[in-house]
Formats: sequence, C-alpha cells, structure tokens
Amino acid sequence: MKNKQVLVIVAHPDDEVLGCGGTIAKHKNIGDAVTVLIMADGVNSRDESLKRESLDERRSCAQQANDILKVDDLILLSYPDNKMDTVPLLDVIKSIENVLINLLPDVVYTHSLSDLNIDHCVVHNASITACRAVPGQSVNQLLFFEVPSSTEMGNSPSSNIFNPNWFADISDTLDVKLKALSAYEKELHEFPHPRSLTAVECLAKWRGACSGVLAAEAFELGRKTV
Repeated sequence: MKNKQVLVIVAHPDDEVLGCGGTIAKHKNIGDAVTVLIMADGVNSRDESLKRESLDERRSCAQQANDILKVDDLILLSYPDNKMDTVPLLDVIKSIENVLINLLPDVVYTHSLSDLNIDHCVVHNASITACRAVPGQSVNQLLFFEVPSSTEMGNSPSSNIFNPNWFADISDTLDVKLKALSAYEKELHEFPHPRSLTAVECLAKWRGACSGVLAAEAFELGRKTV
C-alpha cells in the first residue's frame, strides 16, 4: 500500500497536538509523511501581563513538540493571533493552497467549525475551500478535530455542535501525544482545566470508550473519496 502524504492545518502552536497528536504519531509509525502548517503565532494578542512566553519561545516549543511526533516538516506562518477574521479570507486560502500545490497531500486534518476560537473557524473555512473537490484535487480525505477548551466551549444552542463520526485508535500513541503536549508547558493548566494533561488523557480515553478501544481521537468526516 502506498504511503500517504498527510497535512495538518491548525491556527496556533499546540492545536496540532491537542487535536490530532496521537493520530500524527500513528501516521508516522506506519511510514506516512506528515507536514504541519501553523497559521498564526498564538502569542501576540495577549496582554503583556498574560504573555508568558515570547514568540521565539512559542516557536521553539512548536519545533520540540513536532520533533517528538516525528513530523517531517513544520511550516510556521505569522497571521495575527485571535484576529484572523480581520484578514481577507482569500489571503488565508491562498496560503493554504500554496502548501497544497507543493505537497499534494492525500489526507488533511483541520479544525472543526464548532470551535469557540475565531481563528479556528477561519482556518476551518479556508481549509475546506482550499481542499474543495475540483478536478486535480489531491486531497481525498478531509477530517475535522476537536480542541479541548475551545470545541466544547463553542457548543451552545446557537452554534454548531461537534458531532464525531470518525475515530482514530491512539491506544499505542497516547503517551507520545502527552509527551509532545508537555513541550507546550506554559500553555497547560492544572486539572480540572480542559487544557491539562489529565483532561486531555481523560478525553482520549472517553473517545476510546465511545469507539471500543483504550484511547482515541475523534473527528468529523468532511469528505472521503474512494
């Protein structure tokens, strides 16, 4: 079977690990090539009193986390953090399309539209546009993940609800996901905050229980071409 080219498109450093870190590690274990595209810096919208790390530190953490996951290529762009809705959507789409043209991925993972975070929603909309099913499109599988402390907080009656219908068994790679997430130490909180190691592990085990395995990551299937 031909190895796959996988592209993970996220808004901020740490979203890739939170959303599909175990699945990334699983792809690498079977010989697939994985590229992670991070669109925004994830830092510069913060008040000075809350800014716990510099941009360089955040990028260094991203590199460390993706090295742990054995990602083949990490692409870091610099769209404004939590202000991506102020950027023309076409510009974001074009940035993604430039990567698609060079990489020709088979599989793309990105954010669910259910998320509270505006950058996540912009990246979702730009990704599904860039990956639209037109002649010559390389992407034949498109999946949307959840991000703890964003997806569940966007589940109000007036919003979309994250409704997973695709589960990846990460029983053998959950430990790698948690190790990679630990590289973003300053982004983590104490339990019961949803962005804590304990909560992330509990979510993986719950998604595993929902799908009959020890641990899983949950996705919404956007498109699958066979």
